[in-house]
Amino acid sequence: MKKKILISDIAKDLGISVTTVSFILNGKAKEKRISEGLTKRVLDHVKKVGYKPNELAKSLRTGKTKIIGLVIEDISNPFFANIARFIEAKAYSRGYRIIYCSTDNDVDRTIALVQLFRDRHVDGYIITPSEGIAETIQSLLSSQLPLVLFDRYLPNLQTNYVVSDNVKGAYDATAHLAEQGYKRIALVTLYSSQTQMRDRMDGYMRAIDTYKLQPYVKKVNVNHDEQAAIVDFQSFLAEQQPDAVFFATNYLAISGLKAIKQLDIPMPAVVSYDDHTLFKLFSPTITAVSQPIEAIADELINILLNQLDGKERALKQVMLPSSLLIRESSLKK
Repeated sequence: MKKKILISDIAKDLGISVTTVSFILNGKAKEKRISEGLTKRVLDHVKKVGYKPNELAKSLRTGKTKIIGLVIEDISNPFFANIARFIEAKAYSRGYRIIYCSTDNDVDRTIALVQLFRDRHVDGYIITPSEGIAETIQSLLSSQLPLVLFDRYLPNLQTNYVVSDNVKGAYDATAHLAEQGYKRIALVTLYSSQTQMRDRMDGYMRAIDTYKLQPYVKKVNVNHDEQAAIVDFQSFLAEQQPDAVFFATNYLAISGLKAIKQLDIPMPAVVSYDDHTLFKLFSPTITAVSQPIEAIADELINILLNQLDGKERALKQVMLPSSLLIRESSLKK
């Protein structure tokens, strides 16, 4: 078994002190007025012998693990998957690693996962909060742990967050359908009081009011039994006969498209909040409200790293604009 290289081995090989090697490896050569020549010599030798620092020992010494906990709703959803990918790349470029997990919007699971990250002493948290975890988030805030929420926020807590303008995104989607001439525009949404769902409902209702139309709202629950939700939605289609449907999430849209296909009826106009890889492959292609994923990731990682570096004390509450990607499914034939 190959012997692990220690800082003391490097110091002995080069005939210098362990302290000097440590300063160089921790980026303090200039601060300690160590010459560029000696710094290069040490770094070249480190590369040659394949020295790897003991991260556990380093975290105990510095009080930092250089790890960020990312708690998201569903890593299989393209919106969250792409956010995670961008955050991971941006964190890595700044010397941090990401541990992430999915909560499936389950309160008990969310609480358990946040506690797991606390036990592992991650340096900061990026969280899409489930309903019912205000106490858990307040505990992180009370412990003065760096934290930023995204996709939604908790109205009764003063936290950093990054969200998109859900009201305008939903308004624009509904207005687009109205301007295409559709009169019976339905909203299919969740049983949820989360801010992003509440705001999408608000945007829909504002547009319905603007265009003097009648609202048709169907709330469903797909967390437990998708087929039951599909059957429920099919009954809604048969009873209300909407000529256009705005789905408040992309996974609701996918379930809704399955329901329409199973019924074998003419497809109403369709718009989804949040794009999905499948929407460009479906026939007709599906119109979607697209959130600015990379901009969200940029804001999240910058806010968190500024907290970790002690540069940000004031709350940062950011709302970014979405855009409507008009495709075949919403255009009047």
